[in-house]
Amino acid sequence: MCRWLAYSGSSVLLEDLLYKPEHSLIVQSMSSTMGAEPVNGDGFGVGWYGERDTPGVFRSIEPAWNDRNLRDLSAHVRSPRVFAHIRAAIGSPVQQTNCHPFRRGRWLWMHNGFVDGFHAMKRDLAMALDPDLFADLEGTTDSEMLFFLALTHGLNDDAPAAVARTVGLVEESARHHGIAFPMQGTIATTDGETTWAFRYSSEGRSRSLFHSTDVSTLRKQYPDMPELHLLSDDARLVVSEPLRDLRGAWQEVPEASYVAIRGGEETIRPFKPLVPAGTA
Repeated sequence: MCRWLAYSGSSVLLEDLLYKPEHSLIVQSMSSTMGAEPVNGDGFGVGWYGERDTPGVFRSIEPAWNDRNLRDLSAHVRSPRVFAHIRAAIGSPVQQTNCHPFRRGRWLWMHNGFVDGFHAMKRDLAMALDPDLFADLEGTTDSEMLFFLALTHGLNDDAPAAVARTVGLVEESARHHGIAFPMQGTIATTDGETTWAFRYSSEGRSRSLFHSTDVSTLRKQYPDMPELHLLSDDARLVVSEPLRDLRGAWQEVPEASYVAIRGGEETIRPFKPLVPAGTA
């Protein structure tokens, strides 16, 4: 599958997130320890928020470990909110429009997992999109389709409800096609103010997902780690797998749950799909 991270807090250089941790996302692109595949070399993407209303995005089909432009960019770009994703394709083409994170307006979206039976359901799902959004669907992945379905179902107004309706629609379509366990994975999305990260699968065996422990607690636990003193108290990370082996630094997001992070406030709530009204 894929690996990803979502950061919010004090402004940091991208390289501090992508390269410096001992088990950084770049290391994971070559040697993931908790993913379905150890190598995630089918492209990457980084999204960040700066001085403009909409986020910047840099995506490439190069392996993350081998892209000099990413290395240079990461040493110069600083941001208080970052999404980063490394891709392991499982059927869709390796092309830039299929690399995460996906962007529309102020929103970013990324996914680790798959929609089983997507080929059979693709027409049904596409027909459920808001007609005003359909023309902007650029790639061929189930992940981008999920994003546009969430936008259709009210992502701008209520992100958890929109994702619940999106997953509910996928599962209802799968039922008509005789597909038992269509949804698998973790999803992250942000509007630049709040980050939501979801862990869900139809089978109840989701891909791994962790959130970081409160930074002030970690400073007390590891007083000799200078990098912890560079972070604000509201700094938070959500990751597919931990970036370094620090006891007590990571908490697993429970199965069928989502975490919402806004400033220093972090909440975890149950996640349950909801079939949209009027779905045939």
